[in-house]
Amino acid sequence: MRRLFLVFLSAMFLIFLAAALSAPVAAQGTTPSNGNKFIAAGIAFGLAALGAGIGVGTSGSAAIAAVTEKAEVRTTALIFVVLAEAIAIYGFAIAFVILGQSG
Repeated sequence: MRRLFLVFLSAMFLIFLAAALSAPVAAQGTTPSNGNKFIAAGIAFGLAALGAGIGVGTSGSAAIAAVTEKAEVRTTALIFVVLAEAIAIYGFAIAFVILGQSG
């Protein structure tokens, strides 16, 4: 599973690198395009949601294991899961900041 994730991450990096290198060629058109804003907002939120999913999966499984062993750590475990979930909210906010920029 970890190897598959690393292959997927490497492929996404190469795709983004190819898109970044081809951007100056596409920028020579005569009409301005706001498409890059949408791509940037999508990448910001997508990567934040991916990180939040990994964080919630890891901390959530550890929290369940900790609560079954010792019930008084329930609040602490919930706080760690919520902190991991907050990453997705930050990505959502950054996506709105990117889309709200004029130019």
